[in-house]
Amino acid sequence: MNRGKVTRRGFLGLAGAAIAAPALAACNVSGNSGGSKAGDASGELKFWDMPWGAPQYNVLGKKIVDGYTPAQGFGKASYQIIQWNGFYQTFSSAIASKTGPAVSSGAGFQAFQFAEQGQIAYADNFIEALKKDGTYDDFLPGVIDTMKTDKGYVAVPWQTDVRPFWYNKALLDQAGAKVPTTWDELLTAGQALKKIGVSGFATGSGTGNSFGVQAMVAMMINNGGGLFDADGKPDCVTDANIQAMEFVKQLANEGIIDKGAVSYTVENLDGQWNTKKAAIGIHTPGLADRAAKVADDLLVAAPLKSPSGTAAGLFYVNNLMMYTNTPSQEASEAFLKYYLGQLHTYWENPVGMAVPVLKSITTADYYTKDPNQVAIVEKWIPVCKTFAATGTQSFAALAAVDGGQALVQFTQTMLQGKTDPKAALTTLQRGLEGVVRR
Repeated sequence: MNRGKVTRRGFLGLAGAAIAAPALAACNVSGNSGGSKAGDASGELKFWDMPWGAPQYNVLGKKIVDGYTPAQGFGKASYQIIQWNGFYQTFSSAIASKTGPAVSSGAGFQAFQFAEQGQIAYADNFIEALKKDGTYDDFLPGVIDTMKTDKGYVAVPWQTDVRPFWYNKALLDQAGAKVPTTWDELLTAGQALKKIGVSGFATGSGTGNSFGVQAMVAMMINNGGGLFDADGKPDCVTDANIQAMEFVKQLANEGIIDKGAVSYTVENLDGQWNTKKAAIGIHTPGLADRAAKVADDLLVAAPLKSPSGTAAGLFYVNNLMMYTNTPSQEASEAFLKYYLGQLHTYWENPVGMAVPVLKSITTADYYTKDPNQVAIVEKWIPVCKTFAATGTQSFAALAAVDGGQALVQFTQTMLQGKTDPKAALTTLQRGLEGVVRR
């Protein structure tokens, strides 16, 4: 099954998005007053979608939208594909001119950005309706809460992009190593794998490759740390983070992290897996598809127990958002309810998706036939946190943080294993403070 083929792309270009954001904020043309068609529920409802998987994904998406039969008084829905390249500029320009969508998918932090600019219709009433009709209980625990802000729910989740540990069983067997369950065991396995010329912590931080950044943040979260405090303020120089990065430095210095990782692109990293040069590493839910040559040997490990006694991981929650510029809020909510009810078709006809958020999908026969996906749902999602950790609420500035230059430079420093972790985290702290002001 071709799951997770295009899972990270929702977050590409977000550093550029942060630069574009002030321009729209300055316009802020509509606030919460609704769009030009407000009150005309019979107007066409625009749904904008991204290329989330194989090309067949968007073919199926259009079919789903075309199949929408609105209640009397509501207009039909139209489907438009928005490419990832320049997507933020496309959305921001359309929103400023009131030609944008009423409902859309989009990048993980997009709803938080546009909500800050007064362009998002909060989903609180919609979520209350889901509670009344029982649909709320179909969501995996905790995923809806990732959309909550002080002002309300900015969106509704529809899939998650988890960063689990994968391992190549055949290579571990060849090295005489066991599947690690703790950091100490990961170190031991990495030392054994190094003897056969294989990486025990596969990652990369070359051009366009965010896996290195994600691995650093994931290791902090795994140890009970993170980039922010409970109030969302940068808080990098903590004991938990220092300990996590000291461990990463040790992996780098012992050659368990490949010395070329600092410059590996996504293609380089996938090539390491395909050519049996990588045996353990943090990757997307779709690694088995991307590393097809060794897919039969790839398995998802359980979250590692850290020295702090915690077992946690990193995930992104992709969502569906509603906008203030809509024929009517009732029309947007009616369409979104219909669309949620059709999500199962994306996994029934596998088109390269990430991990669903609905229990009715994750427990269905067509999904549970893949034990790796089941392991991600059962072992990882319950303990995963977002980029906002140790806080719980995401916010607009995370778009500029995730993959921004401060984190990229920090990651490249750590992968080289030469810098004192506390000093590197202090530099990262200053970099994030320049982006995040709360």
